[in-house]
Amino acid sequence: MPDRELEEALHRPISELKAELFRALAHPARIRILELLSAGDRAVGDMQPLVGIESSHLSQQLGVLRRAGVVITRKEGSSVIYRLRDPAMADLLAVARGMLIRTLAESTELLAELRTAAGEP
Repeated sequence: MPDRELEEALHRPISELKAELFRALAHPARIRILELLSAGDRAVGDMQPLVGIESSHLSQQLGVLRRAGVVITRKEGSSVIYRLRDPAMADLLAVARGMLIRTLAESTELLAELRTAAGEP
């Protein structure tokens, strides 16, 4: 982040900065990319079949994550290798996964109770 951008970021409310981070995460392909990178560094070519989107779309999504400062790159020969800028991103994804699992479990339990109350099998 250039000095000017850093200076501007330091004067913005943290809630605004958090919102920008979550906007950068707000795409299924970007979440999948981050999940892959949570397991370790990856070359772009290795990610494409695992994310399941076209190479050009993958590049766009990686660009969003890079501009948001979520991932960083390095060159190895002709390959570009991506990694998480902060390992805490893996923790954030794990927390989100846990929250979703608990919510789905509660919804499943509620649905079962409603079916039982309605006399459905």
